[in-house]
Amino acid sequence: MSEGRRPRVGVITFPGSLDDRDAVRAVGFMGGEGVALWHAERDLHGVDAVILPGGFSYGDYLRCGAIARFAPIMVEVRAFAEGGGPVVGICNGFQILCESRLLPGVLRPNRQLEFVSRDVRIHVENADTVFTRLCTAGQRLVIPIKHGEGAWYAGEETFVQLAARNQIVLRYEEDVNGSLGNVAGVINERGNVMGLMPHPEHAVDPLLGSADGGLLLEALVDAAAQHSLART
Repeated sequence: MSEGRRPRVGVITFPGSLDDRDAVRAVGFMGGEGVALWHAERDLHGVDAVILPGGFSYGDYLRCGAIARFAPIMVEVRAFAEGGGPVVGICNGFQILCESRLLPGVLRPNRQLEFVSRDVRIHVENADTVFTRLCTAGQRLVIPIKHGEGAWYAGEETFVQLAARNQIVLRYEEDVNGSLGNVAGVINERGNVMGLMPHPEHAVDPLLGSADGGLLLEALVDAAAQHSLART
């Protein structure tokens, strides 16, 4: 990485994305350069990390994220992840990563069958990841959620394996949506792809009530910088 170059974090916009601009702005807050990417592109333009943002891609038809998984740019995202590039899916982005089989499990309708939008308390279960390295194990973070289909679910065998491998990285402090084991975020076995339902991009400024999300996004920017160095 050349001197003075900021890590470049691509943020993909799908039809129906809502939080893409917020994610770009939050990356800038953390010292990175947010790069807008379009779902129909077949080029990540040399970014050092990727964010799949929240929203309602393709209107959430069929299932949340089910159509977005076929977007042309997802071919590049898969190749980037398989090459070790850091990828984060937030809310709808988490749903897309699960539909794309880049992360285990599925996201189901909330237990209460209502859209939930509020600040929640989450616990850091695993601080030994590139995305949670600025946190400590057991640390409580306050980050907002806003989703109608955010209840993460997996079969018992998968759930036990994920827990044994420390792939469950974030849990809700309470049952907010019926998520199995109060899971709020998981990571792939390699450790370079994470999905979470809470919105860290909406918790980077104390004026909004919490800056805890900045811990996760700053770590992502750091991971982008390291990935850039590894490619040079």
